[in-house]
Amino acid sequence: MTETRPLIVKLGGRLLQEPAAISSLLSVCLQIKQQRPLVLVHGGGAQVESWLQTFGFVTEKIDGQRVSPKEQMPVIAGALAGAVNAELVALADSAGLKPVGLTLGAGGSCRFEAISQLGAVAKALPGQPELLQGLLVQGFTPVLSSIGHSAGSLLNVNADLAAAALCQLLHGDLVLLTDVPGILQADGSLIPQLDAHQASSLVATGVIKGGMKVKLDAALETAQALQRSIVVAGWQQPELLLGLLAGQPVGSRVQP
Repeated sequence: MTETRPLIVKLGGRLLQEPAAISSLLSVCLQIKQQRPLVLVHGGGAQVESWLQTFGFVTEKIDGQRVSPKEQMPVIAGALAGAVNAELVALADSAGLKPVGLTLGAGGSCRFEAISQLGAVAKALPGQPELLQGLLVQGFTPVLSSIGHSAGSLLNVNADLAAAALCQLLHGDLVLLTDVPGILQADGSLIPQLDAHQASSLVATGVIKGGMKVKLDAALETAQALQRSIVVAGWQQPELLLGLLAGQPVGSRVQP
């Protein structure tokens, strides 16, 4: 292993419904892990939506974040911390990654700031690094679902914001994987890099909105906190992540 700074990779979007794509990505992750410690963070919006419909719940989103009433949390947590996390751990184990499935609050890794207007939803903040650091030193790959807790109650956390908090906690590098090649202009062309000023303009004009705005906010906050750039990239060509480690441009680079 040549680099001790962890790489935090957030998985999401349709990737979690594409077994072949996940397998390809995890194979690349094994190559990455041979060079540096690795942490995987996931959401699972489509799975949550399906489970909620099965149980007769109606859902909505505000500014790209799911409204999560307390009565829906057993279903949301069952989907994310249960089914999705368990399946991802199983696949990662088959890929040789030595995964350990966790929630964000395990070992006090994250603390949580309530977003009460969204129900049982919180923003994750860096907490105690000892558990994750210990696992990484021993060669394990933490696989964290975007479920938190406070005062004995379950909380839903946006997975991009969760990955940002973990990156700040571990002073790592962050890659947010998404369904598109990166952050896009209105005409669909890739924005290779941008800073807070450019981001503000794109948000104001409606080019960036919804889930991508949440992703951009997470990237900007982390870039500014750690004073290094954060990458937003597509999952369709996972081999490009190896180029990223070699300093090659991949996706959109969000500058501090």
